[in-house]
Amino acid sequence: MTARTKILILGAAGRDFHDFNQVFRRDPGTEVVAFTATQIPNITGRRYPPELSGPLYPQGIPIVPEAELEAVCSQHGVDEVVFSYSDVSHATVMHLAARAQAVGAGFRLLGPRRTLVRAQKPVISVCAVRTGVGKSPATRHVAGVLRARGRKVAVVRHPMPYGDLAAQAVQRFASLDDLARHQCTIEEMEEYEPHLRLGHVVFAGVDYEPIARAAEAEADVIVWDGGNNDLPFFQPDLEIVLVDPHRSGDESRYWPGESNLRRADVIVLSKVGTAEPARVAELRAAVGAANPSATLVEADLAIEVDRPELLAGTRVLVIEDGPTTTHGGMPYGAGFVAATRHGATPVDPRPHAVGALADTFARYPHLEAVLPAMGYGGAQVRDLEATIGASDADVVVIATPVDLRRVLTIRQPTVRVSYAYADRGAPTLADALSRF
Repeated sequence: MTARTKILILGAAGRDFHDFNQVFRRDPGTEVVAFTATQIPNITGRRYPPELSGPLYPQGIPIVPEAELEAVCSQHGVDEVVFSYSDVSHATVMHLAARAQAVGAGFRLLGPRRTLVRAQKPVISVCAVRTGVGKSPATRHVAGVLRARGRKVAVVRHPMPYGDLAAQAVQRFASLDDLARHQCTIEEMEEYEPHLRLGHVVFAGVDYEPIARAAEAEADVIVWDGGNNDLPFFQPDLEIVLVDPHRSGDESRYWPGESNLRRADVIVLSKVGTAEPARVAELRAAVGAANPSATLVEADLAIEVDRPELLAGTRVLVIEDGPTTTHGGMPYGAGFVAATRHGATPVDPRPHAVGALADTFARYPHLEAVLPAMGYGGAQVRDLEATIGASDADVVVIATPVDLRRVLTIRQPTVRVSYAYADRGAPTLADALSRF
């Protein structure tokens, strides 16, 4: 009997599971000995459950820290290391390749032909070159345009499986009550709640073949809502990709964002109104050189503040979206912009950070003026609440997609900052959808 090729999958609780499901789960010629995990807390030490791993893996598959790459390869005689996560520099990918090669293993990236799920309904994907570029507002805008034109839309969100993986295999969200029913973390609510408030039905989970079947059963069009800067999981009929002039140059330095850029049918230059004109011009030129056939759309994030009168002359604690400001590399977001525009002074949150938040600041030293809303589990939520409560700020500015006042007790007065997609001139994103 021919020995099975031994595989180690490097992941972050999302793309890795999808790649396994699509390529390795039913393949008798390969044996996935483990997943590694990074970026997301509370994943290591668990197992990908047998309900999802299938009959070839009756005990499931262990999930170990990425730091154990060499040890796992040596212990199991791994033949190939498969890289399966996103929003990392090209240099980081190749450092991991070097580590794999140093212990005798091969290293590869799976191609989209092997990993894309084909839906029976048209698919529009919204992806990006980096985390925090404005995908979510753009996705909501696309879904709204389609619904206004009489289309039944299903939004399928990139996975965020932070709880019971078997129970999260296929999830459907149609109301805020579903968030509680599925025991969603703050990170999940940040992505789902804004859609639900607009009346969009959202599908998500772990196993995207049955998710596709569920979504296409009740929709005319599927809108893929990408995570990080990952490639879509569904085969798109129209690919929309956002780029960020605040981080010009990153479009060609991060994996797999550069692939998204080169695949795109429509490229959206986001946040144009708050970026330096020279950087906008630089990015426009880079995009044109990389993908000259794509339709180019310019856009802003329109920022709204619910109680601006509380900001002038005050010291504020600004809470921003977690992934945008952590591995997305942004030192601030819409909350900081809104606070400073209205005359407030952001305070340094680091002296008051406790538990997981203190660890986050140590890991991401570029964060000095904003508090990332880390909420991947109950302990992190408690640490977030304690950090906010310990701050000596006059006002708390909440600029997360989910209204934290719904899930945390905040003693200080609060100001809510929200943001939405806004076109800048022609062609608009709606124009691109019309051609589609």
